[in-house]
Amino acid sequence: MTKWLSEDEQQSWRSFLMAWTLLTHELNTNLQSEHGLTIADYEILVQLSETEGRRMRMSELAQSTLASRSRLSHQVGRMEAAGLVTREECTEDRRGSFAVLTDAGWQALVAAAPSHVTGVRANLVDVLTKSEFKALGDACQKVVAAINLESN
Repeated sequence: MTKWLSEDEQQSWRSFLMAWTLLTHELNTNLQSEHGLTIADYEILVQLSETEGRRMRMSELAQSTLASRSRLSHQVGRMEAAGLVTREECTEDRRGSFAVLTDAGWQALVAAAPSHVTGVRANLVDVLTKSEFKALGDACQKVVAAINLESN
């Protein structure tokens, strides 16, 4: 039998969904208008910038961004056309390829990061008290851990 959400649980759930939707919309809109990047572009640039050699196998990048391989391939294709990334064949496995951050992609990330952080701060961090923000982080870590346990 389904255990339905209580009124308080329903309100919290809907508030979470609305906050997440508004926050990602705001951050995406700002990145697009100020830097010509989507939030998905930005996430890929960040992922690549944090790896050794600023390169990542496409399959690993798809997994880390929770994108299907097909969707990621299209996304990387658009970013490749914009000069932000390149693709390189994997010499050990001809079926695999790497997404590689270009110098232009690095510069785009460096240019976009300050306004992105400003948006995160203005729309989330500074809206909450330090203890509320810490509680949010703790709660999110619990959710991530629970989902990762269920997935594995």
